[in-house]
Amino acid sequence: MAEMEEIFLRAKHQTFSGLTEDAERKWTGPFCFIQAADPQLGLMKAWREGDCDGGGDEWAEEVELTKQTVEAVNRLRPRPRFMVLCGDLVHAMPGTPFREGQERDLKDTLKGTDPSIPLVFVSGNHDLGNTPTPSTVEQYCRAWGDDYFSFWVGGVLCLVLNSQLFYDASACPQLKEAQETWLEAQLSRASSSSSSTEPKPKHILVFQHIPLYLKSPDEEDDYFNLQKDVRQRLMDRFKRA
Repeated sequence: MAEMEEIFLRAKHQTFSGLTEDAERKWTGPFCFIQAADPQLGLMKAWREGDCDGGGDEWAEEVELTKQTVEAVNRLRPRPRFMVLCGDLVHAMPGTPFREGQERDLKDTLKGTDPSIPLVFVSGNHDLGNTPTPSTVEQYCRAWGDDYFSFWVGGVLCLVLNSQLFYDASACPQLKEAQETWLEAQLSRASSSSSSTEPKPKHILVFQHIPLYLKSPDEEDDYFNLQKDVRQRLMDRFKRA
């Protein structure tokens, strides 16, 4: 049982076991991966009833859809190098009644993923709360691994970010600062690789829950995007790398 739980806790110390720089730095040619998001166990009934602020007391539909997804991913050839779930893993917010059951059932379903396909988890607002706190971030990390980290796949550098810290870190400014410092170091190192003995990453992929924008970089602020000043600053940093 403990060994099976480890598939959910591979992101530690801002790295990801099995997909390390030492093992995966060299470009080996094209590969595929799966990007999924918002399994959000508990949302569908809550949405139908017009109570999306509630935790959702039923989630059999979401479990079945997740099971179908796992089965479809397992059939793919060639095998995806990894599957990343970009946040809102469950619907129940931290500290609400159905949280534990939703997390348990999601994990039980994801355990059906072929062991050769690593599962990468990204935190969303339902995982951390709209205004995360040190406590909610700690709870998430105990269940799913680090909230931000990097990993390498076949010469490609992948960055997983906690977008809630960009959106509203008013209750945890120190955590925001820690991610900012770490991200700057990651991007700086990637951009300087071309002038060193290390090969530059073939690509840099960034995974986060809240998108920078939906349709246009200069679109107005919305619930489903990052604020203009935040997104512009991030885009500038990504472009420099």
